[in-house]
Amino acid sequence: MELLEDDNTRHWAEPGVYAVAPGVYRIPLPLPHDALRAVNVYAITDGSELALIDSGWALDEARELLSLGLKAIGADLADIGQFLVTHVHRDHYTQAVALRREFGSKVALGEHEEPSLALAADPEVFGMNGQIELLRLHDAQPVIEELGRFFGDAKRTDLDLWEYPDEWLAPGRRSVLPGRELDVIHTPGHTAGHVVFDDGAAGLLFTGDHVLPHITPSIGFQPEPTALPLRDYIGSLKVVRALPDRRMLPAHGAVSPSVHARADALLEHHRDRLEKMGGKILAGASTAYEVALSLGWTRHERKLGDMDAFNQMLAVLETAAHLDLLAADGRLRSSDVDGVRHYSA
Repeated sequence: MELLEDDNTRHWAEPGVYAVAPGVYRIPLPLPHDALRAVNVYAITDGSELALIDSGWALDEARELLSLGLKAIGADLADIGQFLVTHVHRDHYTQAVALRREFGSKVALGEHEEPSLALAADPEVFGMNGQIELLRLHDAQPVIEELGRFFGDAKRTDLDLWEYPDEWLAPGRRSVLPGRELDVIHTPGHTAGHVVFDDGAAGLLFTGDHVLPHITPSIGFQPEPTALPLRDYIGSLKVVRALPDRRMLPAHGAVSPSVHARADALLEHHRDRLEKMGGKILAGASTAYEVALSLGWTRHERKLGDMDAFNQMLAVLETAAHLDLLAADGRLRSSDVDGVRHYSA
């Protein structure tokens, strides 16, 4: 595999190994049946030691491409000393567990991911039980039925990949390589334990799924739901915005020159969605499902029913997160009647 400059002349998801900064390389790894196409894994090396930010999905193709990418920078899978994982989603975490078994690498994950990781590893728990209960609360029975058709009787084949990390990451400075330190910053919202890694000396921020260049991250999609994930997410965006500006090294999408610019755009996006969703309640909608049906989704303004079951679920739950925040801030009222949450002015 050829070593390339990460100059945005190729599509960000195209396989390769891309030089981002001195000692930092981006290796996109494939995602099956996913519109995102790839996840960026970042290799940090001083020529003798090697650490990775995120790991990819535990797939044969992803393993092979990671191996080829590391070879292009004079390393191999066995040289990975540690994985620093931004959050517990499978495209970030599971390959780290698989490679740890084979080579003994250490795995570190944000400390607030423990409740969701415990549920992900429980063979008695369907991975989206929490989301299904929320869909029921928000009167989205058609989406629950569509999910049933979408997933059918599929059996979980990855239970063994949800082992605990070697280290639970707490906020603070952490040595990664001799002479290179990163600041671990807790940024909940996408998940409860999401962290970003700030390389202040190099002017880089590894943003995981917290700040993405082209899409808005899903809010609160995790086995163990939290009460107000959108409040967490907006607060975390403000934390990142308060840092000195950095080059943005995201998990999905191209490396971008300014974290601040994208954080501002995401904050404005959620301000706009809060206004629109609140307006739908003022116009007579009562539930999150009703509001989600009346909105456009993605930059193409797709209708809810035009999306697959998984993305319908994300849309309804994101709507609920906005409405719950409006209610918590006193801009709407909410009440649960016969197991369904209703909103009003």
